[in-house]
Amino acid sequence: MTYAVATTSPEIDQAIVKPRQWADEEWLHAQFAWLRANDPVRRMEPDGFEPFWSITRHADILAVEGDKRLFINDPRPILGPKVFDALVQHMTGRRHLVRSLVEMDDPDHKAYRALAQPWFLGSNLRKLAGRIDELAKDYVDRLADFGGECDFVKDVATWYPLRVIMSILGIPASDEPRMMKLTQELFGSSDPDVARSFENTALMEVVADFDAYFQALSAERRARPTDDIASVIANATIDGEPLPVHETNAYYILIATAGHDTTSATTAGGLLALVQNPDQWAKLSANPERYMAYAVDEMIRWVTPVRQFMRTATADCEVGGQEIAAGESCALWYPSANRDEAVFDAPFEFRVDRQEAKHLAFGYGAHVCLGQHLARMEIAAFYRELLRRVETVELAGEPRFKEATFVGGLKSLPIRYRMK
Repeated sequence: MTYAVATTSPEIDQAIVKPRQWADEEWLHAQFAWLRANDPVRRMEPDGFEPFWSITRHADILAVEGDKRLFINDPRPILGPKVFDALVQHMTGRRHLVRSLVEMDDPDHKAYRALAQPWFLGSNLRKLAGRIDELAKDYVDRLADFGGECDFVKDVATWYPLRVIMSILGIPASDEPRMMKLTQELFGSSDPDVARSFENTALMEVVADFDAYFQALSAERRARPTDDIASVIANATIDGEPLPVHETNAYYILIATAGHDTTSATTAGGLLALVQNPDQWAKLSANPERYMAYAVDEMIRWVTPVRQFMRTATADCEVGGQEIAAGESCALWYPSANRDEAVFDAPFEFRVDRQEAKHLAFGYGAHVCLGQHLARMEIAAFYRELLRRVETVELAGEPRFKEATFVGGLKSLPIRYRMK
């Protein structure tokens, strides 16, 4: 199928910010391919948005993310409509609805990141490996229980990473449906299947529900600390002072949502890629120990669940040959970077033996994803178990993608399968 791509007209600017367009991955990648080749650093002014520079090439995104002094997260860390930013300011008196690591720059970013970082590094992850393997087995057991047909997204892929991250936070399994619903409403606020409503205040209500839950959790962990990361956050201090409530709740929200939603998107999208490329299924299944690490990174590149972050220039500069003025913002399009023909050999081919560890799905530089190693561990554990016990998988319906410009991926993947 061939898709029309607007060139000098503003049509592409209007379309690229519409959530429904992001549910059509073929269309999306056609637009980005054209932009990379013809207008890689393009000034966009879609209706209802402050102007921004669209950055589509891998090298240019790498350069922006690699200079945390020249390009900062605040005041515009995520691309969104002006009306919502104005509403947050009006109703809360704050610039950001949440203030997590995503919204911070140094020195706050460095100090806050250091609080949780040890939980997501080598020695602690090795302690979690056995538990993650157990959970992978449990969720492949769930596949077996469905008897050969299910919606892989709704029945398996969304729940497995959620259980992992809830275990790390110390949140009981009984609260997982609530966390799942709130996460979907947060990241899928523009998708008609999961949005709480399309009122401008709906996202604020979701965050308020998160805040109420996590304030109660903080109070519990301060009174009775345990060995989970929730206790670390609840009892943390910076410069001898407890974390403010706004930042404390934001830390919980970041770990609880991004910690599972992006991994579930990759787990589901990886399966779709394997089903659509049976030769790659065969190669990985025949030699998982040899190819699993490569395959996991290829799934992450292929899916790229985080679609964009923003950076704002602190001084006049140049990106990709284009002059950008101090105070102007750039949208970093990660799905485009991860299909860049200048970096990846045959980027539109899914290869489980691809050894180019250059994808930017986790970002780069100071803000690189805190949980990237955990995500890789979870995906690898699941697919080792899946390939060991599942003989064949085929589509049982049309895959459907989330309508979202920030964090997305599959929202439905009907499959039929045969266990070994």
